[in-house]
Amino acid sequence: MPRTECPSNTVRAEPVGAEGVAKQQPLPFLPGGAKQERQPFDKLRASGDTMTKLTTLMKRGADFLGSDLAIMAGAMSWISERHLVSAMSNAGGFGVIAGGAMPPQLLDKEIEATRSMTSRSFGVNLITMHPQLLDLIAVCAKHKVSHVVLAGGLPPAGAIEAIKAFGAKVICFAPALALAKKLIRSGVDGIVIEGMEAGGHIGPVSTSVLVQEILPEIKDQVPVFVAGGIGRGEMMASYLEQGAAGVQIGTRLVCATECIAHPAFKKAFIKGNARDAIASVQIDPRLPVIPVRALKNAGTEEFTRKQIEVAGMLDRGEVDMAAAQLEIEQFWAGALRRAVIDGDVENGSVMAGQSVGMVKKEEPVADILAALVAEAENALA
Repeated sequence: MPRTECPSNTVRAEPVGAEGVAKQQPLPFLPGGAKQERQPFDKLRASGDTMTKLTTLMKRGADFLGSDLAIMAGAMSWISERHLVSAMSNAGGFGVIAGGAMPPQLLDKEIEATRSMTSRSFGVNLITMHPQLLDLIAVCAKHKVSHVVLAGGLPPAGAIEAIKAFGAKVICFAPALALAKKLIRSGVDGIVIEGMEAGGHIGPVSTSVLVQEILPEIKDQVPVFVAGGIGRGEMMASYLEQGAAGVQIGTRLVCATECIAHPAFKKAFIKGNARDAIASVQIDPRLPVIPVRALKNAGTEEFTRKQIEVAGMLDRGEVDMAAAQLEIEQFWAGALRRAVIDGDVENGSVMAGQSVGMVKKEEPVADILAALVAEAENALA
């Protein structure tokens, strides 16, 4: 998802329910961006210090991430900034900053701000097609970021080497087995398998099929994290039992108390269900449109009209294919901001995964993780 700047002094709502939206209140963080109190995994385990089956299954992934739980936060544009990222890491998970379309100077400030709010490890997600990718990697090196997640296609030459040169681990998305194997040969340290149930830009294959295709073939080579459609701990436990090192969740975290998304955006998630989260349709095969999963609204229909408009511009020779693609990406960037930051959930893009129906209320990240852990523990008992 494209991302530009997120405001640093944002406000949030009181807990939101399906009945309405409360007035906004300042975020509950200490002055000067002081670090939040860490909420260790011990508090999430009903069995105290005893190693449970879940912690045993998660150990490889947790050790790899440097976290208590092998649960990564998906990098969501306009959402995965310092507040949610630090809250995720402080609660025992692994937060990830959505680098998206950030320029280097903004990423520099975001990493610094996040580090002021947590002493725990977190990662940075970068888009491989970003024109300043190597400069963004240099910013990560400056801050000694422990993990860099590369999304959006095969990393360009030199990107993986530049990340590993400062000691960080490289994580990449693999939508097919052949690509997963190629990435591993290139030196990638971890793989994310994400199915079409996820929100935002998606591929054509479901998580369950990708897991069967890819996981058995590579799970012994690198840690593999499964993503797309995970809303409950039972599903998390199932993937761990199949050999996944951990999971990645995104939609489930949007209604976290610490998330800066507009109250109206959160309310749309709480009211939504799996059938509301639909994938966009490609109108013209010439347009390089990657499907986007979002809650159906007027903005969905507007995207259809936008594609027809851009296709007409191509026919008239007003733009080339590169400019046409840029038109499409700029549409999504603006539409997403309108929904997440401005709260225009009717005309903006409410990107959400099919697990949105399992988001029932606004609650702290620590409570979300605790619920997932409890469900997984019960499933494994």
